[in-house]
Amino acid sequence: MSPLQQSPRGMYFEEFEPGQRIVTAGRTITESDIVNFAGLSGDFSQIHTDAEYSKGNMFGQLVAHGLLGLSIASGMAVQSGVLEGTVIAFREIDEWKFTRPVFIGDTIHVEMEVIEKKEIRRLGGGNVMIVMDVKNQKGETVMKGNWTVIVAYQPKEAANG
Repeated sequence: MSPLQQSPRGMYFEEFEPGQRIVTAGRTITESDIVNFAGLSGDFSQIHTDAEYSKGNMFGQLVAHGLLGLSIASGMAVQSGVLEGTVIAFREIDEWKFTRPVFIGDTIHVEMEVIEKKEIRRLGGGNVMIVMDVKNQKGETVMKGNWTVIVAYQPKEAANG
């Protein structure tokens, strides 16, 4: 390993087991998050960017983009350390549902549960399926679904001691 290369701190495929649960730290959604995401994505829908318009919608206020919440959840999952540096690829999002709006000032966190793992030797690791339950500060699920990531095997030299 070169002196500039950082060791992965995430879990390897062998370390995941169905039933494991991981809870991330929380993060408060700001107006800046919404404005920046609108600029990045090009989605300037009035429900996200026009406060006066949003007063008349079913929620009565600005709503964060659903994909913003999904993106922040992805970042929180990596920042938890569990997936940092050991994920080969993000493979699939399945059965994703946006169940409640996320508003400016809401604090969200992710409750992750490993539900399945399957080796894929030719890729040097395997699929790990995780239920991602994104909750707000009231404990309400705001979005939920299954993520499948391909996670690397533990390096042989580390596994042998």
